[in-house]
Amino acid sequence: MDTPRIRHPARPDAEFVVVANRLPVHLESRGTDSPRWRRSPGGLVSALEPILHARRGAWVGWAGTTESIPAAFPDQGLRLHPVPLDVDEHRDYYEGFSNATLWPLFHDVVAPPDFDRAWWRSYHRVNQRFAEHAAAIAGPGATVWIQDYQLTLVPALLRALRPDVRIGFFLHIPFPPPELFLQLPWRTEIVEGLLGADLVGFQLPGDAQNFLQLVRRLRGGESVSRPHGTPVLGAVRLPGREVRVGAFPISVDAADLEELARSEAVQEQARRIRRRLGDGRRIMLSVDRLDYTKGIDQRLRAFEEILADGRVSARDTVLVQIATPSRERVEHYRRLRTRVEAQVGRINGVFGQVGRVPVHYLHTTVDRAELTAFYRAADVMLVTPLRDGMNLVAKEFVAARPDLDGSLVLSEFAGAAHELTEALLVNPHHLAELQDAMVTALHLDEGERRLRMRELRRHVRERDVHHWARSFLTVLAGAGPGSLPADSDEAPPRASVA
Repeated sequence: MDTPRIRHPARPDAEFVVVANRLPVHLESRGTDSPRWRRSPGGLVSALEPILHARRGAWVGWAGTTESIPAAFPDQGLRLHPVPLDVDEHRDYYEGFSNATLWPLFHDVVAPPDFDRAWWRSYHRVNQRFAEHAAAIAGPGATVWIQDYQLTLVPALLRALRPDVRIGFFLHIPFPPPELFLQLPWRTEIVEGLLGADLVGFQLPGDAQNFLQLVRRLRGGESVSRPHGTPVLGAVRLPGREVRVGAFPISVDAADLEELARSEAVQEQARRIRRRLGDGRRIMLSVDRLDYTKGIDQRLRAFEEILADGRVSARDTVLVQIATPSRERVEHYRRLRTRVEAQVGRINGVFGQVGRVPVHYLHTTVDRAELTAFYRAADVMLVTPLRDGMNLVAKEFVAARPDLDGSLVLSEFAGAAHELTEALLVNPHHLAELQDAMVTALHLDEGERRLRMRELRRHVRERDVHHWARSFLTVLAGAGPGSLPADSDEAPPRASVA
């Protein structure tokens, strides 16, 4: 089987370039004599792959290893261009500045950020390398779409190298109020980096407005108002050009998830899950990366208290907490894991019985089919982060329920709450309110469950990840030099600004 080879040196002929921290593949070594490259799941790949195929596209990103980079990947039909990182760069750029400085700062300082000059220097150096790789493969007038908080400097660095290309940037996490962002010692450099783009996209209108307010405070420049009800909420005028700023809520590949959820294999696996957890028990499900922004310990405390109050019992209700390993060398994450596992042990020790515990805790990665089976098996989905840019788990759960059953408890502080208004919305900081929402979700009658789920599914199906990509790229097409990818030629769609 032919495999796409990494090109050294790259040919500057790609019409559409995606630049992300990671390539859309990962190295799989479990159960094999030699490691193999596998496609990484995710809506971003699904949304962008057709455009990449149609427009001689390329994907620039880290290959996920600090070892030597292989010369070929399994045949995915994509041109993959790895950006090398050594061990020190991965530690300082990724674990350090990206995830111990920007991540907590952008999530409303749920944990205190660390400001380290060595991390910043590494972050700048790695962003320069990403920009150079993108510049080397982008054809004349290409469209380059840069993704997320690890690469905020790339737009300006790339513009300095290739002023002919059209540049978009999308932030997948929240953007904080100016009062918080201004704590960052390198605040001006980050803002100037983002203003290298022709279009800067955020999840929600509030994030876009935070950015526009920040630009006014730092630059004192003129911003241009845009009418509400469109994706573009404002613009920043710079010498010789204009940077558009807008809200483009990301979503999931709803049709693909629904097809998987309807498969007999997944439905049978869902039935097995219910049998193993105890027929007749109501299943509450949570699926999170093990991250302090996700509210896992607050959720466990709320569940513990409704057990203690007798509002539910281990005989009739079980909580399944899937916690995907995350950034385990970062101190905040190590402490969180210790705290969560102690909570689970205490709850099961106090309220469990032989063969029947109230919390099943899985600290592991679950494959896509098994995760969809858990969605199908659950009576209640708990998505209660303290702060989240969007939270696609909530939308995945809805897409995976063509049976119109199941209840969704959703944090007000997840971006998804602005769209999924038929969920049971809750303040996860308010423990009594969270407990009440859990109990209410368990006892909703069938008619109300179906009515709510029908409306949730309508929104997720209409505003899927393909709509998100088309919406962003359509606006980007009118924001600078270059040309729009071939399958994004519709008129600019109206985006939700709820």
